Amino acid sequence: MSGHTITRAQLSEAVYQEVGLSRNESSELLEMVLNEISQALAEGAAVKISSFGSFSVRQKGQRVGRNPKTGDEVPILPRKVLVFRPSQQLKAQINAGLGD
Repeated sequence: MSGHTITRAQLSEAVYQEVGLSRNESSELLEMVLNEISQALAEGAAVKISSFGSFSVRQKGQRVGRNPKTGDEVPILPRKVLVFRPSQQLKAQINAGLGD
């Protein structure tokens, strides 16, 4: 893995280059899309992006964990976790790039 991270600024710049909006409009558009996705997930809805994948929130129950240093049992409280499932097209695209 290359360790390369794509930032919001880079995504906004890509929108600017591809769509032709101004830099401010590109940034606002990106923020609006990310806010819509975040709000939908916070409300418990699943978000599906065609040819990319789906995001959903899953409830995890309480369980018992162990402190690795001491071996003591520690309760892990119930919580919600974000789950991403890539589409078949995205998986194929990623696997096609392995030969590079």
